[in-house]
Amino acid sequence: MTQTLAFPEDFLWGASTSSYQIEGAAAEDGRTPSIWDTFCRVPDAVANGDHGDVACDHYHRYAEDIELVRSLGFRHYRFSVAWPRIVPQPGVINEAGLAFYERLLTEIERAGLQPMLTLYHWDLPQWMQDRGGWTSREVLEHFRFYASAVMDRLGARIPWWNTINEPFCAAVLGYGLGVHAPGHQDPYEAMRAAHHLLMAHGIAVELHREKKLTGRIGITLNMEMVDPATDDPADVAAARRQDGYLVRWFADPIFHGRYPQDMIDEYGEQARGMDFVQPGDLETIAQPGDFMGLNNYTRSVIKHADNGSLLRTEQVLFAAPVTDMGWEITPNSLYRLLKRIEQDFTRGLPILITENGAAMPDELQNGVVQDDTRIAYFRDHLAACHRFISEGGQLKGYFVWSFLDNFEWAYGYDKRFGIVYVDYGTQQRIPKQSAKYISQVIADNAVTLEEASR
Repeated sequence: MTQTLAFPEDFLWGASTSSYQIEGAAAEDGRTPSIWDTFCRVPDAVANGDHGDVACDHYHRYAEDIELVRSLGFRHYRFSVAWPRIVPQPGVINEAGLAFYERLLTEIERAGLQPMLTLYHWDLPQWMQDRGGWTSREVLEHFRFYASAVMDRLGARIPWWNTINEPFCAAVLGYGLGVHAPGHQDPYEAMRAAHHLLMAHGIAVELHREKKLTGRIGITLNMEMVDPATDDPADVAAARRQDGYLVRWFADPIFHGRYPQDMIDEYGEQARGMDFVQPGDLETIAQPGDFMGLNNYTRSVIKHADNGSLLRTEQVLFAAPVTDMGWEITPNSLYRLLKRIEQDFTRGLPILITENGAAMPDELQNGVVQDDTRIAYFRDHLAACHRFISEGGQLKGYFVWSFLDNFEWAYGYDKRFGIVYVDYGTQQRIPKQSAKYISQVIADNAVTLEEASR
């Protein structure tokens, strides 16, 4: 027995990428280094010493890549602009960098796709990091200059704008934990960087309004359901702290115009009196966007632990089923997360899932990647999306992460999230079975469930 779950006629079906992960051409046409070019040269910072100098060579292969996106049936394509391609030095606009994105947009338009442009997906210019990076308030004037240049040149052609991708990762992983560029380990730096990233979002929304652009604009946040490992009050409190750290510290300023007081209290002296917040900042951050982007892959299960960590928490790991990242596959958590977001934050504002997908230990055999586990992941997460929509939830689109296998940050090329297999030696693109599955879902505008899979 099968069940067909039909999506709304105007539902957005898209594929996502980001500049540093696919473009390559790291030193071509005037581009200067980003913090990731620098971080990749730090011994042991990235698996195998991998880097994005070539990546998927999308900079040279963009036309064939966009044709492949079209051939798979997608209607939307999410990409990011590399800040150091556009502004290679302070106050300098690189025409060759803007010209590349103009050519890319021409191919996107020729393919009948709608673009979603992300202004910041983690490739901060190294020259800005040399001035303090996201911990320096000076970054805001430089971001305004960069975003204004992109909007002036490309704005009329962009129906969807992402301001900042995953400020949690850029701030906490980059400045707090040190596992992402620039590799710092300072909780105060992470809080300061997070505030400036949220300010950059507000500045981009301001610019979008000032320039009277007709596209829609919003931020993309990475969120998870955070569940306590047990019903012990200590574990429940630990899960609440983790939720404040991951979710509310970023969503509350955007949607409520304030930082969560319980987390300010929790951080205590680490926050140094929140001295990075200036008058008017929260009003800038809380300007209403047109949608919220959501990146989600799994959930967190948390227990209390007196382990010396900032939050006194410990993640409980699950043995199965998990992705190649070791992340639990728990599609019902996406449904629960969507319900929570709508209740606590968006309150009727459209939600777009801008990233969802799974890294799997893909093997190319006889020209085929048979990734059945990824297919099941997509099927069950899309069923969770459908359930939310059927209950009146304002979910308006779903973007697969990722279109291509690519440079997966500190994991280098070891982890494959793509629905298209990339042979990095030859740069050959080979659609996996999951790409064919998603193509059929888009063609049907529906997900088919076998009764046993529900």
